[in-house]
Amino acid sequence: MSLKKFNPNDIILNTMRTHPQCEFFIYDSVVYYNNTPEQSGALSANVRNVPPGFISLYEYNIDKLNGSNNFIYPYITKDSAGASFRTAIASSSNPDVSAENEWTMDAVGDILYGSYPLSSSIKREFMSPMAGQREVMKNITYDDAEPPAVVSIEDYDYNGELQYGAPVYPHYWALKNKFNYYAARSNQYNLTGAWNGSTYEWIKDQQAINLISIPSIFYGTRIKPGSLSLKWYFSGTLAGELRDSKYNGELIQLSGSDYTSNDGKCAGVVFYEEGFIALTGSWALNEAGIPLTSSGPSSPAWIYFGAGSQDGIAQSSTGEAFNSASFNLTFKGATDTQVMTMFAHAKRGEVNYSNNPTFLQYGQDELRITSSTVYEENPNRVIASVRSSSYTNYSSSFKRQVYVSRVGIYDESKNLMGIATLSTPILKEEDEDLTFKIRLDI
Repeated sequence: MSLKKFNPNDIILNTMRTHPQCEFFIYDSVVYYNNTPEQSGALSANVRNVPPGFISLYEYNIDKLNGSNNFIYPYITKDSAGASFRTAIASSSNPDVSAENEWTMDAVGDILYGSYPLSSSIKREFMSPMAGQREVMKNITYDDAEPPAVVSIEDYDYNGELQYGAPVYPHYWALKNKFNYYAARSNQYNLTGAWNGSTYEWIKDQQAINLISIPSIFYGTRIKPGSLSLKWYFSGTLAGELRDSKYNGELIQLSGSDYTSNDGKCAGVVFYEEGFIALTGSWALNEAGIPLTSSGPSSPAWIYFGAGSQDGIAQSSTGEAFNSASFNLTFKGATDTQVMTMFAHAKRGEVNYSNNPTFLQYGQDELRITSSTVYEENPNRVIASVRSSSYTNYSSSFKRQVYVSRVGIYDESKNLMGIATLSTPILKEEDEDLTFKIRLDI
């Protein structure tokens, strides 16, 4: 077997950017991803073993059922390297271990177990009445000889002054730096709006914010600007739509609302790189009243978009009319894949022999001499002629030709790294050149 070396111009490295589209539909506290129905298997009612609207990382444990064909799981051995699972469920010596205490409770040499499948989906967090709300703490004044008496979460400090504790909505506080950072993209990211002479246009700390979280496994490196669409449906009829039509992160309301005076308003912003949507639009889309919170019915508004997507809101805790609301979220992601393109050349006069047994005429002696000291093949074996014609009783002179079905790729040490298999073998005649284009995603 002869090997041919790639020339410098035969290998090309480039980046392929794709924009896969994702669609989520939320109805009656169930999320549907890309209109994928729940599939039942031979052993499990749900072959992927994750809830609807979730994606399964690695797609392990397909059509598995505990007790019949148990789930596979990851495991490691505790050693001095300090490796551990974030979601440990047990160990070989302690079945009650958890991710918080596995390193302190287990001994060196114990086997730590994780769990599969790992899944993810979009999630809604409704920050009301104020996203910047913090726990208020006071402590009553006390005698130095007495320990402090804490009467409630709203206590008095030693001087009778207000003391603020931890944020009620830490995810908003974690995003405040990003709000400021993207203010150069649009003033709608500003935490405080412009001063109009008597008050500020908005103060996000004092607004109710509807935060939609999209895991990066759905969009890759970023959400493609201009591709985001949010649709609010009431009883199956479109009540309103938001789009990032300006490509700058602003979510602008389009037609569809009963109140067209609100068309063109900005109802929130999107964080393309981080995968968050922050909605602040509190105006009514129509006059209907829907139980979208546990506190009672409300008019459809963008701060209620996505109600029921992992936020604890369900028909059982709101009301029967909750299922009259449904939501659609569509966007395109951006993924960068490094691609290696290789050109394998088969020049004329080369690649003219095949290891396929049918390459030689049938019935010939394969060996000429064989003994304890000599092994010699028959040098006079005849190559089979595979030329064909659409006519009967045709005759033609012999012409050497082969069919190429595979191209092997070797490293510099002549180790086989991969095989490119053609879907249909290609005819290679001795007087022609062929080039095979091989592409590998790395």
